[in-house]
Amino acid sequence: MGNTNPDPEARNLADEPEMNKKKMTLNKITTLATLGLIAATLPLGQTHADQFEEAKPNNWHHWRGPDANGVSTTAKPPVQWSPTNNIQWKAPVEGNGSSTPIIWGNKLFVLTAINTGEVDPTLPKPEDQPKRVFGITHPNTSFEFVVLCLDRNTGKVLWRQLATKLIPHEGAHRDNNFASASPTTDGERLYCWFGSAGLFCFDLDGNKLWERNLGKIKMGASLGEGCSPVVHESKLVIVRDHSRQSSIEVLSAKNGKSLWKVERHEKNAWATPAIVAHSGKTQVITTASGKVRSYDLDTGKVIWKCAGLTGNAIPCPVVEGDNVYCMSGYKGYSLMAIPLYARGDITGSDKILWTKRRGTPYVPSPILYDGLLYFTQSNQALLSCVNAKSGKTYIDRTRLKGLTNVYASPVGAGGRIYLNDRSGVTLVLKRSRELKIIAKNKLGEQIVSSPALAGNQLFLRGRTHLYSIAQEKDLN
Repeated sequence: MGNTNPDPEARNLADEPEMNKKKMTLNKITTLATLGLIAATLPLGQTHADQFEEAKPNNWHHWRGPDANGVSTTAKPPVQWSPTNNIQWKAPVEGNGSSTPIIWGNKLFVLTAINTGEVDPTLPKPEDQPKRVFGITHPNTSFEFVVLCLDRNTGKVLWRQLATKLIPHEGAHRDNNFASASPTTDGERLYCWFGSAGLFCFDLDGNKLWERNLGKIKMGASLGEGCSPVVHESKLVIVRDHSRQSSIEVLSAKNGKSLWKVERHEKNAWATPAIVAHSGKTQVITTASGKVRSYDLDTGKVIWKCAGLTGNAIPCPVVEGDNVYCMSGYKGYSLMAIPLYARGDITGSDKILWTKRRGTPYVPSPILYDGLLYFTQSNQALLSCVNAKSGKTYIDRTRLKGLTNVYASPVGAGGRIYLNDRSGVTLVLKRSRELKIIAKNKLGEQIVSSPALAGNQLFLRGRTHLYSIAQEKDLN
């Protein structure tokens, strides 16, 4: 499918009755004034995009951080904590979700899906459904898809919005859920993607600006959805790889209208794309089982492509300098270093800078920290570290004692790497060519999502609570 015309079905809530418009405008002005984002407060010649870029390093606007590589260049999180030590606040979160919390200013945003227990008697009960792989069943109860905003410093709920309420058309793997995609923000609007349940845009005070229903998809084996949205220069990118017709779609961040949509010949994948400006074009890089592709953000045309990953791609690509690093680890292992100046199909060519065929992750994404690329094998606590430019291996599938099943992606700041397993244990490692464990911390609750970092805080989402972890000296 080629480029499409702007979608007339995009529902822009700013077109609702005049009274709602006035209320939303007032709230939006208040929000933007607080963030210093309205034109009256901008220095001469500075745009909203300029100010966003300036503020980005001090926030965590994307599930992989300011530069989508898992690293904060400004955060100074603590090294040690326990259920009774260095816990700034602990806030309950109703429902189920594994989306990473994101932070902008003094606000933290997180998504959750709440089973209401309200049964539709026309749908088959789970126990009456045909046997499926992994024991997956399709819901017969409605879910509330909820967006939460908490005060970053106290954990107090500032606002709670019900995005939608419906019965999901498919089930999900027991390790997945209906709120696994992380939200993102451009400092002005919050973008919340619940997959087949819909795409929702709010201002940072919780007023819904627009919503889109992009249709239902069919995940192979009904494993559930999970690719997160990415926003860049007023464009919102949604990738949907599944068992039917996969696609990549770019929408206007302002009103949700489609700018272009291109079909993809891919099956199940959950990898969030990376966006980078290079060689005169802004590239949207997607990893998948068939091919890694770079699309022109403005037109949807493929700039370059390369086959070589294994199936069920989940880790997101990471970029540093002139290169992008793409990997997968389901039923085999693959890592490719690809130059951003590539053009056309470079499969199997000498344009690929280097490759690895062992030790790569299935679910977790890698962390790329000042030239060192760290990743774990499959979902195991086996760590590797390589030189991003040359591919030289420094740490090779070395066991991380104290960790077991790893789903969360590592994060880094202050010369340290934080890596947690699903039991609630977090290892703090020194950013080094050698494995140097600084601390081992037990939270006492299962951890279901990747950490987030901002300021002096480390944010962890457990099965039922959100935690802000900070040194006690920083809390006074």
